Amino acid sequence: MVENYLAVMLFTFTTMITPGPNNIMMMSSGLNYGVRKSLQHYLGICAGLPAMVAVIGLSFDLIFLEFPFLHDVIKVIGVSYLLYLSYRMATLSISSLQEIHKKPFTFMQAAAFQWVNPKAWTIGTGAIAAYTTDDGALMQVFYITLAFLLAAFPCLAAWLFFGANLKRALKNKFHQKLFNISMALLLALSVLPVITELVSNYLL
Repeated sequence: MVENYLAVMLFTFTTMITPGPNNIMMMSSGLNYGVRKSLQHYLGICAGLPAMVAVIGLSFDLIFLEFPFLHDVIKVIGVSYLLYLSYRMATLSISSLQEIHKKPFTFMQAAAFQWVNPKAWTIGTGAIAAYTTDDGALMQVFYITLAFLLAAFPCLAAWLFFGANLKRALKNKFHQKLFNISMALLLALSVLPVITELVSNYLL
């Protein structure tokens, strides 16, 4: 049993520390808004992702096994929204950087974003499918949710502080613009595997 919980912790940590929409946006927020103004965004992800995992775990058998097409519907919505965010990030004018300086994600926006984040759905459903059994499923979902909660704080903090520290090296607004374009491209690339999967399932 202990070994299984260690495996869950390893899974959650490795999936949450690697680049993905949350981490890329967290780093970008740290650069553009600073740590203090990004705290609501940070805490919204830390609370929203484990909450989503808990809901997935408690409803996995009831909803997603009965209506598997919902996974693809959520993926399409999530990919579309992330591509829109990429576009907004890349086309942000240099002069508007100061304009939007006071408008990072709120706690509720960051928490709600998890429901259209393809990576969040992938790792959430993956963890529930891989680490739960019919025996004591409720407690297993609790421990998986706890693992995501414990992993979220240090992993996201690392990306947030990294982005904030980059501000010292990117004092020039033009350099910040190049950074935002780079982050937009990474954000778009992060959903490429999901797009490829959807295309292969429905168009090929």
